[in-house]
Amino acid sequence: MKQQQAGAPKILIVDDERDICEILEFNLANEGFEITCANSAEEAQEKLTPAHSLMLLDVMMGGMSGYKLTETLRRKHNQIPIIFLTAKDTENDMLTGFSVGGDDYISKPFSIKEVVARVKAVLKRQKPSGEASDEGCPPLAFGDVSIDLKLKELTIGAEKVALTKTEFELLALLAENPQRVFSRGEIIDRVWKETPFVTERTVDVHITRLRKKLGSYAAAIANRSGYGYRFNASCL
Repeated sequence: MKQQQAGAPKILIVDDERDICEILEFNLANEGFEITCANSAEEAQEKLTPAHSLMLLDVMMGGMSGYKLTETLRRKHNQIPIIFLTAKDTENDMLTGFSVGGDDYISKPFSIKEVVARVKAVLKRQKPSGEASDEGCPPLAFGDVSIDLKLKELTIGAEKVALTKTEFELLALLAENPQRVFSRGEIIDRVWKETPFVTERTVDVHITRLRKKLGSYAAAIANRSGYGYRFNASCL
């Protein structure tokens, strides 16, 4: 087993199946992570601290569900990255997971290799990328829609619209290149970068969520059948 280094990321595993917790704890600890386990959402709320870097969260548990726990945390402005673990893998289930503020979604049964890869990828996405800063970029303005690349904010009229990190990056990619159609593969390469196991359906789910948050301006994200997506500024 790898020795934990000082400052190793702390992961909270939440699952009401103790054997799953034990398997995940053993393998993630072997990767050098510091692990805390909880067997219910209620116990997770007691054990979660600001020192935790990520949560692996089962969806279907006795008592409070994983979705409900995530909604509760996000209402309290707790933005800890959350990866859902669930036997439910329909598109609607994925949509629900992302809509309540999840960062990734792993279907059961899963391979440990996949879980480890996704944990590392989500943690990597939370760190500064080292790419060119948007510090001096003025907001992108399209009528009532303003996209502030510096503050990472979407404003429609006078109202700020809450977006997840992935949703904002997806919107910014399209809005900064309004004359270009991006294939789903290109979007994965640009937004998810080195995140493994991301499928084209994941892109579609995030587009659906983004359109919903744009409300009456949903048509700003246009689908070119057979090609991909583009930002249609002419409808704003």
